[in-house]
Amino acid sequence: MIWIMDFRGGAVKFLGTERHHDKWLTATENYDMKGCFALSELGHGSNVRGIETVTTYDSNTGEFVVNTPCESGQKYWIGGAANHATHTIVFSQLYINGSNQGVHAFIAQIRDSDGNICPNIRIADCGHKIGVNGVDNGRIWFDNVRIPRENLLNSVGDVSPTGEYLSAIKNVDQRFAAFLAPLTSGRVIIVAIAVYISKISLAIAVRYALTRRAFSITPNGPEVLLLDYPSHQRRLLPLLAKVYAMSFSANDLKMMYVKRTPKSNKAIHIISSAYKATFTWNNMRTLRECREACGGQGVKSENRVGLFMGEFDAQSTFEGDNNVLMQQISKALFAEYVACQKQNKPFRGLGLEHMNKDLPVIPSHLTTPTIRSSEFQIDLFHLRERDLLRRFFEEVSEYQSRGESKESAFILSYQLAEDLGRAFSERAILKTFINAESTLPAGSLKNVLGLLRSVYAVISVDEDATFLRYGYLSTENAFAVRKEVAKLCAELRPHALALVSSFGIPDAFLSPIAYNWVDSNSWSSQL
Repeated sequence: MIWIMDFRGGAVKFLGTERHHDKWLTATENYDMKGCFALSELGHGSNVRGIETVTTYDSNTGEFVVNTPCESGQKYWIGGAANHATHTIVFSQLYINGSNQGVHAFIAQIRDSDGNICPNIRIADCGHKIGVNGVDNGRIWFDNVRIPRENLLNSVGDVSPTGEYLSAIKNVDQRFAAFLAPLTSGRVIIVAIAVYISKISLAIAVRYALTRRAFSITPNGPEVLLLDYPSHQRRLLPLLAKVYAMSFSANDLKMMYVKRTPKSNKAIHIISSAYKATFTWNNMRTLRECREACGGQGVKSENRVGLFMGEFDAQSTFEGDNNVLMQQISKALFAEYVACQKQNKPFRGLGLEHMNKDLPVIPSHLTTPTIRSSEFQIDLFHLRERDLLRRFFEEVSEYQSRGESKESAFILSYQLAEDLGRAFSERAILKTFINAESTLPAGSLKNVLGLLRSVYAVISVDEDATFLRYGYLSTENAFAVRKEVAKLCAELRPHALALVSSFGIPDAFLSPIAYNWVDSNSWSSQL
């Protein structure tokens, strides 16, 4: 979704400096310049450092020369490129006097104002997709395209007229991190979209379940509403609790981004990566369950949920493959763990302060009041996260002691890395929920939010095998948690309509089965 931002000059604003702002921003806002964001390549997506497009500097003419050296280096999946964009932000390896200075971004014109493709530029459509076909994703080849020196977006590094590379950040890794920091906005946007689409699908499925009946449980008795079946409650209501929990976290992330400082960029990168993976995975699961919960009506395009599955599946891939992001989170937590151990300092930031406290003690016998206690819930999530971080550190260290490189050790420890990434994300979500709940006075609203928070906590425990695998819960306590899921869903059932209505989704954004689906399918409605 970063294409949306950059079509209106986001990359120019965040990666460029005053000279670019003065020249380009007004044109992007007025759509005199229609931009696209050329980062991904046929051969490289998540691995930005490995992109193959090459830019060199010609000091004789004061121009950069952008070239696609091979087929795998063609720019791929570039939103807006196939038909509409007049300019692109092209990312490439910058070579100065034969030395690679790393990935940089440049403004290049690819079409004239009449829509004609510029010389030495080749463009093709990526082809029909499983969804989002309203976006003209395209491929771009650059055949030694010359652009002015001033078209280098130089917030991190610049090149003098004589061809000298200039940057206040001398460390290549730090320079790369600073260069990518502004791109975090793409993940923040995806997080918000994933929550909103989950809300729409749940509003449709829950409303349908409150009007559709199936089977009788007594002879000659009335058919039962779908949402009065405990199994149907178990399908939809935990997902409803999750979207409430994630909504609080998405809002929290947006505020972090709005109030960002250079010091907070690292935390925003880690948290947005965790949420992007967790929320988009949850969105696809929610869409699938809602589609199936609507039966045959869920297959109809007019009821939207099925179409959403094709439209939003790609969110698991762009702006960072979800599995790769989860491993990045674990590597970042590993670095924090090592730094605190070596320097003998307490943990600070990323919500890891709980690592400085005594190990939480889980009761040997869980009762309903205990399971629903926010203190118990966060203690259990803290226990999981700190134990998995320790295990991950020990496993990586063990591989290194056997002669594996650090990178190889991380790769071999992928199972713990994924478990740790999940634990970090779910703990952060629960903590944000608890903080939001704590701001409310005692009353019915707080009571309902308490139910939602408990459903989120217990379903997260029930669905993660690590709680049993590593002994955070006994089998008896795990069974007690599972039984609590059904109890909580039954208590949440009377509030289901109010909870989806509170999303405030306009009627036009829902579907016929969210309202009077008999009338919408009547013969008269077809005339």
